Amino acid sequence: MGGHDRAPDVDAVFRAEYGRAVAVLTGVFGDLDLAEDAVQEAFATAAERWPDTGVPPSPAGWIITTARNKAVDRLRREAARDTKHAQAHLLYPADHPPVEPAEEGPVRDDRLRLIFTCCHPALARASQVALTLRLLGGLTTAEVARAFLVSEATTAQRITRAKAKIRDARIPYRVPSDADLPDRLPPVLAVVYLVFNEGYAAGSGDRLTRDDLCAEAVRLGRLLAELMPDEPEVLGLLALMLLIQARRPSRTDADGALVLLADQDRTLWDRALIAEGQELVRRCLRRDRPGPYQIQAAVNAVHSDAATAGETDWRQIVALYDQHMRVAGSPVVALHRAVAVAEVDGPAAGLALVDGLDLDGYHLWHAVRADLLRRLGRTGEAAAAYDAAIARAENATERAFLERRRAALGADGG
Repeated sequence: MGGHDRAPDVDAVFRAEYGRAVAVLTGVFGDLDLAEDAVQEAFATAAERWPDTGVPPSPAGWIITTARNKAVDRLRREAARDTKHAQAHLLYPADHPPVEPAEEGPVRDDRLRLIFTCCHPALARASQVALTLRLLGGLTTAEVARAFLVSEATTAQRITRAKAKIRDARIPYRVPSDADLPDRLPPVLAVVYLVFNEGYAAGSGDRLTRDDLCAEAVRLGRLLAELMPDEPEVLGLLALMLLIQARRPSRTDADGALVLLADQDRTLWDRALIAEGQELVRRCLRRDRPGPYQIQAAVNAVHSDAATAGETDWRQIVALYDQHMRVAGSPVVALHRAVAVAEVDGPAAGLALVDGLDLDGYHLWHAVRADLLRRLGRTGEAAAAYDAAIARAENATERAFLERRRAALGADGG
């Protein structure tokens, strides 16, 4: 059920509750496919009924109960699954409300349990993250694809293969033991980070941000920090999200238009979130086990230290990106480093680095090129780069910003 096929009320509940509903049903029935199919059917029923009856007082409870009933009905219809039929009947008699399963093991949240389960080592890393992104927040396949910067077909194949692997290998819905948690951590952190990214800069739609996804990612980050307080990358990820989230009130103006970091009203930044994020960064520094999330958090801590854009310590940011490239380099990290280099050594130095990257499908690569070319006075080339960025930007707010920048080039821009 795609994200654009539902009424607005149903869509809002889908975004907020899909992951929890799938997690609860998976915990009860021990069958990921059954749980997701039942939740999908429940939302389809909601899309039919709610426009006439209105959204129920407890929409999440309605969805979970309806999905539970549909799952039980399906099991009853499938005579070949007598064992699960009996289990379902014992767990959920038709005339009794659902009961939450007992919490076991170190992970005490349905959605976190589902993430850790989907991050089983038998699955390929890309499949782990794609599947959990799909299940956690109900992201569409297209949204997951944008998070990966890969094609929708590739993402769909990864999700299908991951589900098949779970089914064929009979991977259980099981809370990992304390000993297993460290090995499962990297893909879990990747999931939370990508959910936050999709919420903070939505890949499509009319709004720049999706606050529900940001809130869910921060909530999961806090739970992970409680679960694993001695893991610096867990603290680094939470710090990173808090420091970025602190700037949310200043990212758009009164009309909803995008405002770049350099132009933001820093008096609107949430100082409590900044203080919490900076304290987490200091805790990470004391551990002296640098990782990519900690380094990104440190970059954002530097930004939050500057009272004005002009006071930003760009040399320290370049040094941090140098460290990031050594620890976990990627073309996107190199792009961010190039932006910082441009602030230290000038736009020509930054452009030389940007032009050496293979990111043609990434709209922000073209946007960065356009800005550097504009600063160098190469308006014709800047216009072409803006056109390329506009063609690839799927978020309406970002696209409108790029179109304004393109128009501001004037007649010289073509």
